[in-house]
Amino acid sequence: VQLQASGGGLVQAGGSLRLSCAVSGLTFGNSAIAWFRQAPGKEREGVACIVSDNDDTVYSDSVKGRFTIASDNAKNTVYLQMSSLKSEDTAVYYCAADWAPLCSWHAKFNHWGQGTLVTVSS
Repeated sequence: VQLQASGGGLVQAGGSLRLSCAVSGLTFGNSAIAWFRQAPGKEREGVACIVSDNDDTVYSDSVKGRFTIASDNAKNTVYLQMSSLKSEDTAVYYCAADWAPLCSWHAKFNHWGQGTLVTVSS
């Protein structure tokens, strides 16, 4: 299983950015694909999760209403559209996969991609 995250960068507060996660090696539509983030000095946080075959999506309270997770099954890619960005969204963002077709922050998420850095300037 491989996950390749991309799309990070520097953006001003209030701006938008879209992250991509290309996935291979698992049954894409029937697996949970999630975005996590880790800011300096803080614990890793689950941000958003999707199981595309059953339209299951979960968001953390900190991003609900500002971030949208979506999938393109034809491209085996999951996107995280981030809007109304705040300085506290600055972090390294990781995508991860779990074989079980259920979005739960208690899942193992055994497969991880490399991180992509998002920096929001105030």
